Amino acid sequence: MDTLTAILRRRDLLTTEQLDELSLRAQGSPRTLARLIAEDRLLSEASLAEVLAEQAGVPYRGLEDYRVDFDAFPTIPVDWMRQHGFVPLDDRDRVLTIAVSDPTDLKTLDLLERLLGRDLSLCVAPPSAIADALKESERNSHVVARITEEFRPVLIHENEQGEEVLSQETIPQDQSPIVRLVDTIVKNALQKRASDIHIEPADGVTEVKYRIDGVLYLAMEPLDLRFHNPLVSRIKVMSELDIAERRVPQDGRFKLRIEQRTIDFRVSIIPSVYGESVVIRILAKEEFTAANKGLHLDSLGLKPEDLARFRRAITASYGMVLVTGPTGSGKTTTLYAALNEVNTKEDKVLTIEDPVEYQLKGVVQIPVNEKKGLTFAKGLRSILRHDPDKIMVGEIRDAETAQIAIQSALTGHLVFTTVHANNAFDVIGRFVNMGIEPYNFVASLNCIMAQRLVRKLCASCKVPITVSPDQCVQLGFDPTLFVGKVLYGDKGCVDCHGLGFRGRHAITEFLPVTDRIKDLILEKKPPSEIRQAALDAGMTSLREAGIAKILAGETTMKEVNRMTFLG
Repeated sequence: MDTLTAILRRRDLLTTEQLDELSLRAQGSPRTLARLIAEDRLLSEASLAEVLAEQAGVPYRGLEDYRVDFDAFPTIPVDWMRQHGFVPLDDRDRVLTIAVSDPTDLKTLDLLERLLGRDLSLCVAPPSAIADALKESERNSHVVARITEEFRPVLIHENEQGEEVLSQETIPQDQSPIVRLVDTIVKNALQKRASDIHIEPADGVTEVKYRIDGVLYLAMEPLDLRFHNPLVSRIKVMSELDIAERRVPQDGRFKLRIEQRTIDFRVSIIPSVYGESVVIRILAKEEFTAANKGLHLDSLGLKPEDLARFRRAITASYGMVLVTGPTGSGKTTTLYAALNEVNTKEDKVLTIEDPVEYQLKGVVQIPVNEKKGLTFAKGLRSILRHDPDKIMVGEIRDAETAQIAIQSALTGHLVFTTVHANNAFDVIGRFVNMGIEPYNFVASLNCIMAQRLVRKLCASCKVPITVSPDQCVQLGFDPTLFVGKVLYGDKGCVDCHGLGFRGRHAITEFLPVTDRIKDLILEKKPPSEIRQAALDAGMTSLREAGIAKILAGETTMKEVNRMTFLG
């Protein structure tokens, strides 16, 4: 294959003196010969593209009057086309033909292959022709209207009467680069289904990360640290926080209207060595409300035996249903799914939460406001005067709330609640340490279910794998369970944004409250003895539930190890 210099000489497009000078400038420089030619405008874009096509041995396309048919490429985001400078031309037999301006940019091409999840066939086109094709295509497409109009974030504030009003700062069309940067970070986070946005200052840079399905990923290349303070200040303005205060933690919230939806964001800012660190929690309430009709326990991925037992517990007329696990383990979603199943028009359902993360139709939901004196305990007392049938307490944090919740369960109410504990047995110790009498606790209890969330392999790109006995032992699994069986691993494609995983499923440890287990709790037996009795009664541990997901091809060994203890 001829070099670029040889082709230029043969075509007599540049003089020997020009080529010598360009070669000298290219030495020790990150800029390629083609880039130097483009910068000096020694050749037209079309001529340079033709030369690059000949050098790479691929066709040249002028893209005259070419328009992208977005409906033919529904899985390729327009943002990717603009960001990486390409347009799709054809998609057949898992081979995607695209037009690019630089076929020698192997790093970008490798990235595109991973993102798009397909083999690429290249054509070369002038950069301006690619930009014009995208511009004209978007102009005639509903895609642009949606992106530029519906997806433009609009900041919302509440007036003294609690009514939503548009912020005056959103009216001008000309936005500063920092405002556009924050809008882009938020927009991309929503597109990638992120639950949190982390903005962290480091040594000389600012890193922006997204938490997707419980795992942090870099959202973009690190920003220069000089952008950090303006970025944080913009977020403070949106959250109505003190811009001048940088030495103490601050918490706030803001709302954005995007694509006809109002989305809440919780903001936490803390000082660090290099500057203020920001975490933004995304609470897409309206999206969740719209999906509520499909939210039921079957969609959570619970093991059939645990699902049947849990359904029996939540259909009781009274008692306490406890779901336990660390922060971010899906406890609230499980309780919402349970409420959604048992909520009927004949029952009065009230919740008290901190905060109200999602909206449930037909349910009275009360947000905790400790600054105004509305705590879990005080709110729960008021709820009991509202003639409820079913009550959900977002979290039991103290002895007073625990005592009221137990009394409510004993006096004819069905109480759903959560407690932070590592497993189903630690919950017992938590209540005892709060000073709760074991007899009252046991008498009120319907069930305890510990829960974790494991990431699901992307159905579009997961690949079959086999594991050796040594690999199983190294990862802490019994080799006899997996050797000789086809498992699945992660790869990455456009559907999962190159992550290899998409969505999460629950793995559970359901503690059946049998008479034997009640007696052991009342006798204050050690957790190990209670655990053995539960196993004898058919309990599946979190680890065993994770193994079942691996064998079903839904997740990986490493993912189960990440969420459960070895053993």
